[in-house]
Amino acid sequence: MMAWTDRHCRYLHRLCAPQAKLFTEMITTGALLHGSREALLAADPSEHPVGVQLGGCDPREMAIAAKIAETAGFDEINLNVGCPSPRVQRGSFGVCLMRQPGLVADLVSAMRDSVDIPVSVKCRLGVDADDSTDFLETFIGTVANAGCRQFYVHARKALLNGISPAQNRAIPPLQPERVYALKAKFPELQIWLNGGIDETPSAIAHLQHVDGIMIGRQAYQRPLFLNGLAVELDGSSQRTPWDIMADYSVYIERELGKGTRLHDMTRHCLGLFSGITGARAFRRTLSDSKNLKRNDPVLLQRAIVELSKAA
Repeated sequence: MMAWTDRHCRYLHRLCAPQAKLFTEMITTGALLHGSREALLAADPSEHPVGVQLGGCDPREMAIAAKIAETAGFDEINLNVGCPSPRVQRGSFGVCLMRQPGLVADLVSAMRDSVDIPVSVKCRLGVDADDSTDFLETFIGTVANAGCRQFYVHARKALLNGISPAQNRAIPPLQPERVYALKAKFPELQIWLNGGIDETPSAIAHLQHVDGIMIGRQAYQRPLFLNGLAVELDGSSQRTPWDIMADYSVYIERELGKGTRLHDMTRHCLGLFSGITGARAFRRTLSDSKNLKRNDPVLLQRAIVELSKAA
């Protein structure tokens, strides 16, 4: 998720779920080839297993970008063929590529020839009127023939006729049963379900039909949800938000010593205490732009003290 799942966010999520697979925000090939690679691919060793999600449509550039990411230590290359944003449409990549399965296959082949780590694809059920079962199965089959063995499928199609990315996460109906059917059609592939997973019971129910689940905004808005899943699915230890915040505070202080801005880290933990008395005061304190600019860790301690008093 662009501008969301940066390295600080991933560090927090790792504290919640020790064994979950994490992903970077989507990075375009142009940004990686011509921008600050060190900043874009920065990661803490604790994040592993962690994959890098790339966006692009040129096989040569994708191959180079994949190799850069592999050299940086990432465990998987994920090609985003699901993003419907106007910016992505103008660049002729993201979900637009679902209409060009041959090109996606070429992108996968180029990356697989360039790296030794797995190359996966994230997609949707379809695009606009191109959302039939035949359309989806042709796309998956064509890309699988290029060597892709893992697909993360957002269980709704994309609408590109003027609605926003946020509306594309709500207006097209979720159809998880179609992802179940995809797994039945391609039992040899790893098929993971994405979209609308916001409760532990439903997550567990989905896993009766697919190989895995991918969580996006729910994990960001309620990081503790990840810990609940980790307890149920991985046997991880149950953690309180206080435990997680204590560990994250140590990380924040360490990063402040390196010159990282306080706001770049605290913005990711605003939902950690969701549902707990005092959470609003916690968020308000950590959203004060004037105090955040001072980069003073005392602000974080003040927010925690206020929360503790209220709770």
